[in-house]
Amino acid sequence: MFGQIPGNIEHRMHYLRALDKKDRQDGTDHKRRLRQIPPETGRFIALLAASAPDGKLIEIGTSGGYSTLWLALACRETSRRLTTFEILKEKAELARETFRVAEVLDVIDLVEGDAREYLEKHERISFCFLDPEKEVYGECYEKVIPNMVGGGLLVADNAISHQEVLGPFIERALNDERVDALVVPIGSGELVCRKI
Repeated sequence: MFGQIPGNIEHRMHYLRALDKKDRQDGTDHKRRLRQIPPETGRFIALLAASAPDGKLIEIGTSGGYSTLWLALACRETSRRLTTFEILKEKAELARETFRVAEVLDVIDLVEGDAREYLEKHERISFCFLDPEKEVYGECYEKVIPNMVGGGLLVADNAISHQEVLGPFIERALNDERVDALVVPIGSGELVCRKI
């Protein structure tokens, strides 16, 4: 999966990393900038997604599509599709361009809109990458977990870097009897939950 990343995907990943770096240097408004995961987190979530049981794969918070490209590698590896949700129009447009240029439209479905309005319709979820605005993590979690298959995995980004904001959500997950959970110190910190 990682040994032979197609050139068009690798080039687009490089482009998005450069765009993210520029946004950070320019001081772009935090809601508008990409704020994407580092490559090691991309590999981590791709590995987990490829190892998830049978069921649907979803991502909440597409941004420019960088993390989605890593998940597309897992989809290709396992012959599955991923549904990804992005609420901001300009980010959804960038993601559409990303998926077209990287040629991953065969495994990616982008939904432009608030994921919370769609999640209850998604059943048998086997993998979820959660990376939206921090204030909706808890609400998304509560909508996803009941619809996950046994052994399904939910990974939430920024569990260490945004501990002060996400603390109550992380505590809830770590003490939730429906899942086994831990925080993994990779990238910005990943909360990993496995549905019991």
